[in-house]
Amino acid sequence: MFYLIGLGLCDEKDITVRGLEAVKRCERVYLEAYTSILMVQKEQLEAFYGRPLIVADRDMVEMESDAILESAEKVDVALLVVGDPFGATTHSDILIRARSKGIATEVVHNASIMNAIGACGLQLYNFGQAVSLVFFTESWRPDSFYDRVAENRNLGMHTLLLLDIKVKEQSEENLARGRKIYEPPRYMSIPVAISQLIEVEEKRKEGILSPETTL
Repeated sequence: MFYLIGLGLCDEKDITVRGLEAVKRCERVYLEAYTSILMVQKEQLEAFYGRPLIVADRDMVEMESDAILESAEKVDVALLVVGDPFGATTHSDILIRARSKGIATEVVHNASIMNAIGACGLQLYNFGQAVSLVFFTESWRPDSFYDRVAENRNLGMHTLLLLDIKVKEQSEENLARGRKIYEPPRYMSIPVAISQLIEVEEKRKEGILSPETTL
C-alpha cells in the first residue's frame, strides 16, 4: 500500500489519527521537504511518530519516484506532505504513477493554507484563483500573476498569494554545467513580496496592486 498523508500546518501533533496509524504500519516513511515547511524539525516528527523519516527532496519526488514506490505492492510505504496531499501537482503525479503500477493507494487529508486562510476573517467562498509569487532574478521577473489578481478583483473576489520557497535549488550556472551544488534555502518574506508587487504595479499601471488601496 502507498499512503499519501497530509501533516497539517504547524507541528508533529497536527497529523490525523488515521494518518498516524498508517505511519506506524509503514516499512518506509518519506518526508517531502521542498513544496512547503513545517514549524518543527524532522527529529521532532520522528520522536512523535516513532518511525525514522527519509527526507525526499525535489529530485527524488519528481525524478526518482520509482525509488519511493519500490516494493509498495508488498509493503506499506508513506509519503508525508505538509498541509494537504493535493496542495501541489507533484503529489497527484506520484499517486497516478503508483496506481499505474497496480499499487493500492490511500490518501489521508489534512488542513492546508487553502482552508486555513479563513482564520484571517475572510470567507472562503469569496476567494478566487490562488496565485504564486516567485523570487525575481535579474533576467526573470514574471508578472503573469497580475492578470489572475485582476480577474479576481473584477469579480469581487479575494486572492490568496503563495510566496516562493527555494530549497535545494541550483544557480543557473551550476544547473547549466550539471554541477550538483545547491544554493542556501530561501523563504520569501512579506517585505520582499510587497516590493515585487509594487514593482509589477509600476510596470503595468492598471491600479490592481496600488499600495494606497490594496496593500
